[in-house]
Amino acid sequence: MAVHKFAIEDASLERSPGQDGEVFAGNVIDQRHGGPLTIGFGRYGPNEALVERIAVHDVMVILEGRLSVSTEDGTIDAGPGEIVYMPKGENVTIRSHAQGAVTAYVTYPHWQEAPRDQPRVGDGA
Repeated sequence: MAVHKFAIEDASLERSPGQDGEVFAGNVIDQRHGGPLTIGFGRYGPNEALVERIAVHDVMVILEGRLSVSTEDGTIDAGPGEIVYMPKGENVTIRSHAQGAVTAYVTYPHWQEAPRDQPRVGDGA
């Protein structure tokens, strides 16, 4: 594959697997392209929550809005231009704030192929 540039408009955003909240993900690069990483965009509606055990190493870049990521060790808040790293096996709750959020993500290996200990669960707000 050659060098590429992507915008959120290039992603086909679909509801995040296993939940019914306003949380969407869309890959622009994944296992279909032959590389080791998945790269994509996410969109969180206002005051949404996603609870999951991270099945892959996940890097999330906040492009718009704010997110809080909580683990048993505490909570971090992140906004535009900030990066959150979530290691494989970590139990997290990702919450959007009143304005929602837009993110870019990179996972290793591909999140769609990873076995899940528990499905994603959106508990909405």
